[in-house]
Amino acid sequence: MKDGIHRQEDCLARIGSVKDALYAINGKWKLLVVITLIDGPRRFNEIERSIEGITPKVLSKELKDMELNGFVKRIESHTNPVQVTYELTPYSDSLREVIVLLSAWGTKHRTHILEMSRRENTAKLMDK
Repeated sequence: MKDGIHRQEDCLARIGSVKDALYAINGKWKLLVVITLIDGPRRFNEIERSIEGITPKVLSKELKDMELNGFVKRIESHTNPVQVTYELTPYSDSLREVIVLLSAWGTKHRTHILEMSRRENTAKLMDK
């Protein structure tokens, strides 16, 4: 809406919603964990190997946070030794559209940055 009252209310509502979303998926790892688990359950070490640069300590924290937010389910087998796997919950499917859009935007952004860099390099060469 165009008038100031509704616009400010809409803006504040959007800010609140975005803050809630970022709280749930904050950081650079959570969505990568979701992508890693899309093809099915995996053990901790498999997840760690799939995500370059993540440490075991950070992965452990991320999985706990994701479990609390309802994105991941921790499954313990009743074997000796106990084996733990992680799988996505049906609720995590609500992130599918976010991941697709973010991936597409990331591709466009990378292209944009490369084009800017090329233009700057071309301008520098022309100045010489």
